[in-house]
Amino acid sequence: MLLPIPLYSTQYGKAYLGDAIDLLKCLPADTINLVLTSPPFALQRQKEYGNCDESKYVDWLLSFTLEVKRVLKDNGSFVLDLGGAYLKGRPIRSLYNYRVLLRLCDEQGWNLAEEFFWFNPAKLPSPIEWVNKRKIRTKDAVNTIWWLSKSDFPKADVSRVLVPYSERMKRLLENGEKYYLPKKRPSGHNISKGFMDDKGGALPSNFLPISNTESNSQYLRCCKLLNIKGHPARFPQALPEFFIRFLTEPGDIVLDFFAGSNTTGAAAESIERKWVAFEIERDYLVASAFRFLENMDETLVKSLYEELKTSVDVTIPQGNAHPGILYSR
Repeated sequence: MLLPIPLYSTQYGKAYLGDAIDLLKCLPADTINLVLTSPPFALQRQKEYGNCDESKYVDWLLSFTLEVKRVLKDNGSFVLDLGGAYLKGRPIRSLYNYRVLLRLCDEQGWNLAEEFFWFNPAKLPSPIEWVNKRKIRTKDAVNTIWWLSKSDFPKADVSRVLVPYSERMKRLLENGEKYYLPKKRPSGHNISKGFMDDKGGALPSNFLPISNTESNSQYLRCCKLLNIKGHPARFPQALPEFFIRFLTEPGDIVLDFFAGSNTTGAAAESIERKWVAFEIERDYLVASAFRFLENMDETLVKSLYEELKTSVDVTIPQGNAHPGILYSR
């Protein structure tokens, strides 16, 4: 079975309208380098972007991941962003995101390469009842992100996602002998002179502080121009870009099967990775094309929007996707 005609295409990617499970079955085995997605979360209160009751959520999500494993290359990676949730009417956390992880590994044979924690400093306090009103819980501002693999050694290169040195480290690099003497630490680690070599940046940790503060992006400006609603659950472009840089090389293929506003595709496009996006809601996928427009010409935006609402196989003009804020240098 072949994939249908895409709704739109860019220089590096294609966006398809349809149910993710059906579209996944159309992909050949062992062809995708990175699958990165943020599925609708298992919240008790139903959201407009679609989710199911928490009790059925894990089964529902695992029905997709078997197909994900089939299409992923042996040295590929699967990155799954899961937001937290509370049990209905109780100040007790749901364990669904951990159940997802355990079942992926125990039942489907995935490996947990590493767990990541995305900290969004700008996230609003929630749940209101426990945080704002009764003040018995802290603000829920961290998502768990599972980096999963088929093999023990998926493709990865942390040197592609180095972070800026701290001011203290910059001083050490400028005059290391003045500030630091290589020696054996109490922990048993030997710190050699090579510690003072400038490697272009510091090693990142698995704690990712990235604010989700998109308010004036081209995507949102286009939505405002057309008086349409943007996708309500967008993650910042710097988040998928971190994993795309870390786990792929230029020319590799990135798949997001719950694309939403296609932030993943825009991140991949900006650093010359091929991408494939699946989304079941036409309105969301239509609007996602705004992320790739070269400019904000009002006539172009309106004509593209009308074409995407009724047509398929639309080619987006040479895109203007830019790297996220973490890697703009």
